[in-house]
Amino acid sequence: MKTGIKLTIIIIIFLILPLGASDDGRFFYPFDKDIVGADAGGFSSFVGKWHIDKDGDNLVYAVDGRKWESGLVSDGIVSKAKGLYGERYAEFLDNLAAYKYFPLTILESIDNYTDGVITVRFKGISGRIDQAAGIAFNIRQNGDYLVVRANPLENNLVLFKMERGKRSAVQWIRKSKTLSHVWHDLKVVIQGKNIKGFLNGKLYVNYNWKAKISGKVGLWSKADSYVFFDDLEIIPGKL
Repeated sequence: MKTGIKLTIIIIIFLILPLGASDDGRFFYPFDKDIVGADAGGFSSFVGKWHIDKDGDNLVYAVDGRKWESGLVSDGIVSKAKGLYGERYAEFLDNLAAYKYFPLTILESIDNYTDGVITVRFKGISGRIDQAAGIAFNIRQNGDYLVVRANPLENNLVLFKMERGKRSAVQWIRKSKTLSHVWHDLKVVIQGKNIKGFLNGKLYVNYNWKAKISGKVGLWSKADSYVFFDDLEIIPGKL
């Protein structure tokens, strides 16, 4: 095959794949191609302040609650919601308003994530109330979702449900030591209804949800948390 034809094929493949995705459906986002101070490409942030930040020479995706305000929503929230859910965006925003204490950014390119593995690295930088780092999944159009979150201020790993405008703990595991200013690995494994949550390679959460997991995925935090995220990887498919 001629070099020009090969280059054309490569360009076409690059253009049709979602940002950060590979041709086998895996999604890997190191955030190293983004612009400091801007939102991460391929994400729509709905609550809180999310932007690309620097950890030394490394670019990271940060939730920045240092000037946190209750009920802070992101700029352009209506157009972002329309981009994800079309003309039925209002239902999503109505319910999302109930979660005003919980910063949330959603990956745009995955509409219906079911089985597979989601991993992300995180580092708690500051926050007197919280330094929460979570993986959100099962994000529905009605604004309900699930999240597995770690918190260096509490040293626990929790599976929360955000349902009908209320947050409640589904499974709460204590004594999961998580230091601030240190990078940690958070992982969620989904198989049908089963949810497993890992912190630094150790299994803590193991729960069977009431229905098969499906929906969008994203990153999550709480209140005044200033937390760095990096190397988000999403692997679809049954294990």
